Amino acid sequence: MPARQHEACVSKPAISALRLKDAVVERALAEGFSVCRVAPADAIPEAPARLAAWLAEGHHGDMAWMEERTEERAAPGRLWSEVRSVVMLGMNYGTEGDPLATLDQKDRGAISLYARRRDYHDVVKGKLKSVAGLLAARGGVDVKVFVDTAPVMEKPLAQAAGLGWQGKHSVLVSREHGSWLFLGAIYTTAELPPDEPERDHCGSCRRCLDICPTDAFPAPYRLDARRCIAYLTVEHQGHIDAEFRAGIGNRIFGCDDCLAVCPWNKFAAAARETRLSLRDGLDALPLADLAALDDAAFRTLFAGTPVKRTGRDRFIRNVLIALGNSGRPDLAGSAETLLADASPLVRAMAVWALIRLSSERARALAPAALAGEDDAQVRNEWGALAPEPEHAS
Repeated sequence: MPARQHEACVSKPAISALRLKDAVVERALAEGFSVCRVAPADAIPEAPARLAAWLAEGHHGDMAWMEERTEERAAPGRLWSEVRSVVMLGMNYGTEGDPLATLDQKDRGAISLYARRRDYHDVVKGKLKSVAGLLAARGGVDVKVFVDTAPVMEKPLAQAAGLGWQGKHSVLVSREHGSWLFLGAIYTTAELPPDEPERDHCGSCRRCLDICPTDAFPAPYRLDARRCIAYLTVEHQGHIDAEFRAGIGNRIFGCDDCLAVCPWNKFAAAARETRLSLRDGLDALPLADLAALDDAAFRTLFAGTPVKRTGRDRFIRNVLIALGNSGRPDLAGSAETLLADASPLVRAMAVWALIRLSSERARALAPAALAGEDDAQVRNEWGALAPEPEHAS
């Protein structure tokens, strides 16, 4: 009899935890999340070594924040000692159209699929708070929510929770949603029943590696952000090295190439969450129109989207690279107009684009432009201008 009483006592919390988890999943799906699963807080013991190796190789570029709080980033318990479970949630942002269609329209700018929508940080965080609120109220537990804004390794945790696996392009891949998932995390003191981790299903496929225009993958499952177009056009603060400019093509914010070619995308349905709907007109915008944006117009056009966070100057830097790659001499005037821009980021790429589109016009403008130019990088771009060919006598 005492033994049976003891067995009943230990089984009751497990049932309660299971019901609590079911309620959390139900609320998550109702909020528009596509998947919700659980990992124990100690589920990624290999993460610290992997993160340290990646940082030691310098593959994070100038994302200095990746070097900060590395212990907390690699181990949930270091960030919050009381965490017992991590609820990982994914929201599908797939589309019915071809995300790469704009790449063939060289006079227009290609914006990554995720950035043609309302900023996912705002959408996902609000919904996470709803799910976490239910968890806290029903379970009498503490919670913390994260959406790419704290030292949390979402992708390894998502794999540990069974949402998907980190593919050879380092992005999470799901058998149900392909490569199109926004991730959010809820740390909680509740001990919830964990889900099984997902195993790797990439097999021998290497489409994501082979399509990269700038060779950003030194090996499968390893990303060198310094060569990644998404990093260069979104995160990188300075001038973009000449060796990457041609590969950037007309990608003016982000890059979807490695995600879009993943075979698992065939199982991904278009996003049903209305607040993730594509903003009309944000893709395939004429480069000439984008190059003419001042700061106020830039902020108005991209209000509420991730693009706005990059700022006008870096965005116009990207637009000018696309102009230089357009092969359209008739667009040289858009670059010429920006030779006197206040930002050296913009001036430098205006020089590069103008030389690519009309070296004759660039040669005519060079003396006056150089006379008043004090930025070394801008002067260096002018230095790439080939001397005027000698006429045969």
